[in-house]
Amino acid sequence: MIIKNLLLVLSFGALISSSLLLPAECLVRMSLKRRPLDRDTVNAMRIVRKMGMDQQGKRCEIKYGTGSIAGFFSKDNVQVGDLTVKDQVFVEATKVGSLSLLLAKFDGILGLGFQEISVGNATPVWFNMVQQDLVSEEVFSFWLNRDPTAEVGGEIVFGGVDPKHYKGDHTYVPITEKGYWQFEMGDFFIGNYSTGFCKGGCAAILDSGTSLLGGPTRVIAEINHAIGAQGILSTECKEIVSQYGEMIWDLLLAGVCFCSFLLINSVTYKALPIKIPAMQFQPDKVCSHIGLCCLNGAEYVSDGIETVVDRENRKNMSVGNEVFCDACQMAVVWIRNQLRLERTKEQVLEYVNELCDAIPSPNQESAVPCDKIPKLPNVTFTIADKPFTLTPEQYILKAGEGPAAVCLSGFTAFDVPPPRGPLWILGDIFMGVYHTIFDSGNLKIGFAEAA
Repeated sequence: MIIKNLLLVLSFGALISSSLLLPAECLVRMSLKRRPLDRDTVNAMRIVRKMGMDQQGKRCEIKYGTGSIAGFFSKDNVQVGDLTVKDQVFVEATKVGSLSLLLAKFDGILGLGFQEISVGNATPVWFNMVQQDLVSEEVFSFWLNRDPTAEVGGEIVFGGVDPKHYKGDHTYVPITEKGYWQFEMGDFFIGNYSTGFCKGGCAAILDSGTSLLGGPTRVIAEINHAIGAQGILSTECKEIVSQYGEMIWDLLLAGVCFCSFLLINSVTYKALPIKIPAMQFQPDKVCSHIGLCCLNGAEYVSDGIETVVDRENRKNMSVGNEVFCDACQMAVVWIRNQLRLERTKEQVLEYVNELCDAIPSPNQESAVPCDKIPKLPNVTFTIADKPFTLTPEQYILKAGEGPAAVCLSGFTAFDVPPPRGPLWILGDIFMGVYHTIFDSGNLKIGFAEAA
């Protein structure tokens, strides 16, 4: 039996990144969504699972940074491109304790790290390819296309390198410890300023499963301070207070005429005024009224009943809109609570502004003003005594457009405990700028400018 087209995310550096991980029911669930299944195919799947439980069914549990999975080991042939890897051991996940995996738009994880960190000491897919003589060279190469409008998002070549995806020659650095693809990184520069953080050398790994550039908290905090980055929710909260604080105050103090919309024809709406007492305001209604919680500022507010427009607006919101909406609703709640204490408007807005400083970002994101990106410094990693530079446009991620745009720092705190840590993690931001060769035969990594 052949099951086709599993969508896997590639991972080089996570704790599960030497293993092949698939949800135990993913083959059935995928097929129900994407193509019809006949009775024989479903029964064949059940037989494969039963054989896996009886023969390979050693159970396992994996804990990692954002959750955990539990399941059992199975064995089957795995096809990658035109290559068929025989008798590949993989993990079937029966329990997923992570929303990021449950909600992800992929079916599993293909780990490409070394066997030293493989769950259950199972041989990873790549090393089985080598042992089964499926590739001519013991190298694989990775190119990530950072153009979000491109049809092809990137390419991994097993057993070789595609010269179309890089410029010049690769700079090689030796692997310092097998497990992750780990190497030693030299000094880190902000502009021409040496931070001295890694002057004596820092351990670093590459990981396509990490979007940003991760490092120890004490270091990342100083870098983000140097580029003017603040916690994303704190930044947007302060902007809401500055631009809309007085308007929110006035609406809550005096009451506001919210409007429900009656559809007259396909293009015309009639506004129906509804007076709501100030203390009964719902934060989302207040923020919708001033245009911060609906797509493109559209003010569709029903009288307590969620409309189709409301649902579609929320579903289609950009990241930037969601951040402004969340910050606005927090500000409304805080200001409304302060109204009960009979404090002055100035006192209340000053207090709310202080609360903004205390908001933790859910995923430790930090934001910078988008209009300051051209003035920000380059950052430079030193690898094999050579500089690898990222421009502000490369290490800042922009989400959304227009006034709702949010610009995120590409640096995030990520503390890996000993004995594996502390580590720097060079994720997609770095790997999108530099084409990478992973040479397992000679235990080295090569970097060249991506084309």
